[in-house]
Amino acid sequence: MKIQQRSFLFWIGIVLLVVPGVVHAYLLMPFPGSQELNAITVSYYLEKVVLPLRIAGAVLIVWYLAKYFLQNSLSKKIFKGALLILCLVSFYFTDFMFKAETMFEEPQTINFANALFNKVPESAVIIGVVNNGVAKAYPIVYLGYHHKVQDNVGNEPLLVTYCTMCRTGRVYSPIINGVRQNFRLVGARHYNAIIEDAGTKTWWYQSTGSAAVGKLKGTHLKELPYEQSTLGAWLKRYPASLILQPDKHYLSNYNDLKNYDRLQVVDKDSTLKNKDTLIRKSWVVGLIINGQAKAYDWRRLDKRRLLNDRINKTQLLLTMEEDSLTYHAFNCSVNGKPLHFKLDTTGRLIDQETASLWDWDGLSTAGMLKGKQLDKIQAYQEYWHSWKHFHPNTLFWKD
Repeated sequence: MKIQQRSFLFWIGIVLLVVPGVVHAYLLMPFPGSQELNAITVSYYLEKVVLPLRIAGAVLIVWYLAKYFLQNSLSKKIFKGALLILCLVSFYFTDFMFKAETMFEEPQTINFANALFNKVPESAVIIGVVNNGVAKAYPIVYLGYHHKVQDNVGNEPLLVTYCTMCRTGRVYSPIINGVRQNFRLVGARHYNAIIEDAGTKTWWYQSTGSAAVGKLKGTHLKELPYEQSTLGAWLKRYPASLILQPDKHYLSNYNDLKNYDRLQVVDKDSTLKNKDTLIRKSWVVGLIINGQAKAYDWRRLDKRRLLNDRINKTQLLLTMEEDSLTYHAFNCSVNGKPLHFKLDTTGRLIDQETASLWDWDGLSTAGMLKGKQLDKIQAYQEYWHSWKHFHPNTLFWKD
């Protein structure tokens, strides 16, 4: 075999050893340009062949080293030896430094405490879930690092997720076809976390629960209701709530997300004269009612504290509490009649039709409708770019 053909074996081996892993890491992490590509199917099948291709590449390289390496000149030996070392170094980046599972580990210990023994500040923003009389709160600075916590609330299994790249939480049932599944974090596509269930190996978008590729493509995880609020506001409504405590193994990682739950990018952008400008990472509250998505500008909602709207014949009330972080969405039809709300002179919620008084949880506390409870509507905080991408036909509220 000619020397060129012998070297060709070495270079094929290098390509198989390195290139698939590098491309795979590029597609599943937010590198420049990677997230704009429609490459989730390529990423899915590429992950399955990275290891076999690496093995094939390693076999070629070992064969070359055993039979032909000594025939190289000293300079070529040094060059190829150094190249092999660089290949091994590349594994650190593709298989550890830029691999979602190792960058964002599962909690080693999942501990909860009641309000008496809680170590989480009440100003922290949480994802709150209630089921069968049991309430639990999951601070998003912890969820933001782990991306998911697999737990039970009121004997119901659930998967609590959060993606910092699109700034949104979701809660799903981990039961697929009657079997509870464990999920792993795969990476990201279109700046949204991708998770995989262990049973079917399907890849799911975190922000929609839709199966993007795999055996169950086209189906959806069952979404479970949740609320996002400050811990203080949550404990006023659910004083017996259990609160997820920080895992001591990841305190430095949590610290990296300090103030994540309260500072907007627009507030830190000194180039924007008008802070009401809508940018990619502007916060919005998103709703989907009878198939119609609509987004509401967070800053304007915060200034107004409440707004009345109508989506697909559903009368809607959207409110923001005084902490500027706790929001609610309600169907505000009572006894078949739509109500419209305003704030009285003391800042309390009243409906214009009966002048009944309401609290921020949608319960009438005084007046003709005392005791009536508005039905809650699931609402999501999200970055504008993410909401618009996953809901391309969304409407946008303008006052």
